[in-house]
Amino acid sequence: MQTVKVDLGERSYPIHIGEGLLDQPQLLAPHIAGRQVAIVTNSTVAPLYLERLTRSLAQFSVVPIILPDGESFKNWETLQLIFDGLLTARHDRRTTVIALGGGVVGDMAGFAAACYQRGVDFIQVPTTLLSQVDSSVGGKTGINHPLGKNMIGAFYQPNLVLIDTQTLNTLPARELSAGLAEVIKYGLICDEPFLTWLEDNMDALRALDQVALTAAIQRSCAAKAEVVGADERETGVRATLNLGHTFGHAIETHMGYGVWLHGEAVAAGTVMALEMSARLGWISDAERDRGIRIFQRAGLPVVPPTEMTPADFMQHMAVDKKVIDGRIRLVLLRHMGEATVTDDYPQEVLQATLGADYRALAQLKG
Repeated sequence: MQTVKVDLGERSYPIHIGEGLLDQPQLLAPHIAGRQVAIVTNSTVAPLYLERLTRSLAQFSVVPIILPDGESFKNWETLQLIFDGLLTARHDRRTTVIALGGGVVGDMAGFAAACYQRGVDFIQVPTTLLSQVDSSVGGKTGINHPLGKNMIGAFYQPNLVLIDTQTLNTLPARELSAGLAEVIKYGLICDEPFLTWLEDNMDALRALDQVALTAAIQRSCAAKAEVVGADERETGVRATLNLGHTFGHAIETHMGYGVWLHGEAVAAGTVMALEMSARLGWISDAERDRGIRIFQRAGLPVVPPTEMTPADFMQHMAVDKKVIDGRIRLVLLRHMGEATVTDDYPQEVLQATLGADYRALAQLKG
């Protein structure tokens, strides 16, 4: 087992990473203060892992709350199902909410924990690669709004993140690739040697090699933990973790939540960020092409939806959380392995980026 610490003073917590951790109750019990536990999961994950996790919580009074599966259900109506379950079971302020599932389950369960009786304890047990390397760490919780993704939520840190890498054995290949988008992101924004490692190990990762997966998850979590420890509320450096997300969230919102997986939209959005960085002269065309190639090797789309116009992108990007005083702030690359957040760019460069021929770039690199 590998352990990464998120250092937030009195609110610090461990991230445990390894095989078979769902079956180790001694990892969970120290982080549960009361007798009551609510496991929030969904209709896909529950048949696979709910019973195993419940067995590891045999000393507690456990209530399962099973949500419908999919990004399209990340809304107020589904959030109410969590509150309904907690209130029906008469859970008090010492209850612990455990999120068992991917990013949607984790975001919603965390937001519910932040709100229920003004805040109860919360544990993340992520079961997808994307949630293991990104959304389960750092305390971002929330739901979507029809006008914008993740626009309603709270910063609310878990007590523990428990990552059982064996859960990836049941993950569809498309979902695995979506998670690799966030793994690649860390190499691009802050760890160029990790990008080289990913290029060398991409085939092993896609083949679900446990050693390679554990190494990639540990390195990704360590990178995120360092950034979160330095900037919990995203007032500075943490915003660099959103590389590709402003463009990607526009894709998700325009196409309809769940049509493109989050990681797929982030991959295409990151290619757009690479293209804009190259147009600004901050990275070379060869470096941009290197980024395109690794996303392609991960099985990810590198071409944004052809039906989206520059005007479509601008409409959705104007609602992004990084917009300040009407200026769209973007995460771009100064160098490979070094990201920056900026609103200081010529508008014509942004427009050229939105209108670029990504199909030609993809064919050139494919």
